[in-house]
Amino acid sequence: MLIETRVRERIEAGKGITTLVFDAPMEARPGQFVMVWVPGVDEVPMSLSHIGPHAGITVKEVGEATKALSCLRPGDVIGIRGPYGNGWRLSGGRILCVGGGVGMAPIITAVEAAGDPGRVAVAIGARNHGEIIFEERARSVSNDVRITTDDGSYGLKGTVVSLADTMMKEKRYDLVLGCGPEVMNKFLLKACKDNEVPCQLSLERLMKCGAGLCGSCVIDGLRVCADGPVFTGEQVERMAEFGKCKRDDAGLRVKL
Repeated sequence: MLIETRVRERIEAGKGITTLVFDAPMEARPGQFVMVWVPGVDEVPMSLSHIGPHAGITVKEVGEATKALSCLRPGDVIGIRGPYGNGWRLSGGRILCVGGGVGMAPIITAVEAAGDPGRVAVAIGARNHGEIIFEERARSVSNDVRITTDDGSYGLKGTVVSLADTMMKEKRYDLVLGCGPEVMNKFLLKACKDNEVPCQLSLERLMKCGAGLCGSCVIDGLRVCADGPVFTGEQVERMAEFGKCKRDDAGLRVKL
């Protein structure tokens, strides 16, 4: 059911990255997403970066709909459907959360849900300092937060997967959660296998309905919107299209 609501707060989360908090109480699990209707523009899937009495999404401008979302101001009307998807299944023991770029948006809700600063560690990566998001939120709920940037402008220079691999070699983790570009997830899956740590990865595919009906987000027979977007490492390993190709607007396979 579509709920019309209004933007309550607009926050500059990073360079070209905007968080919108809206008046729509949301009981959701970390990793779930909503379909966001921008009047007169489009409806797009967005991960929840805030859960609770005032839910929120975090947007990076990559197209017409996300640019329109980024331009919204407090009081503007949007439509929300959801939450959809399965979300992460948090287990006991030590958890390493790995977020690449705007993939930190859903990851931060899992870090907060872990509920113990001593058992959750966070690896945040981005192309540059301006695109690092939610560092302060992560440090408020985790005793071990580390940063990487591709250009070395903040934190360690390198990839977040390389950092995560180092962290897994330093300390034993019982679970890794990952969200970011597919190439990041591909190499994070390999790092988890090498270190023998189970993982759950949030995948991204073209979503039109968000409810498992249209099939536009299917990857190897699984609907990312309804069966995911979070999959176990074992499920992802069996996906022949993972890391190689995806479907475009016309349903054709295109190389990643």
